[in-house]
Amino acid sequence: MKTLGTVPHPQMMITIFMWNNRYLIKFEAGPYEQTFKIDATMAENPEDVKALVDDDFCEKVLRRFIEMNKDFGLLLQKL
Repeated sequence: MKTLGTVPHPQMMITIFMWNNRYLIKFEAGPYEQTFKIDATMAENPEDVKALVDDDFCEKVLRRFIEMNKDFGLLLQKL
């Protein structure tokens, strides 16, 4: 897996990778991560992929992290 770059964000680590003829956009926050895969034929270069990571999409990813945290908290209460 080759790291192609990062996208600055105050609340998440966002990294762009190339692996198996796919671009991967990986979002990390605390113990959680979300990865989105895009076929390499759909984008001409890594900058096109980075451009997809706009404020609207990042907000949706953050909301998903909040839900993941709630679900994980409920799971841990079962211990």
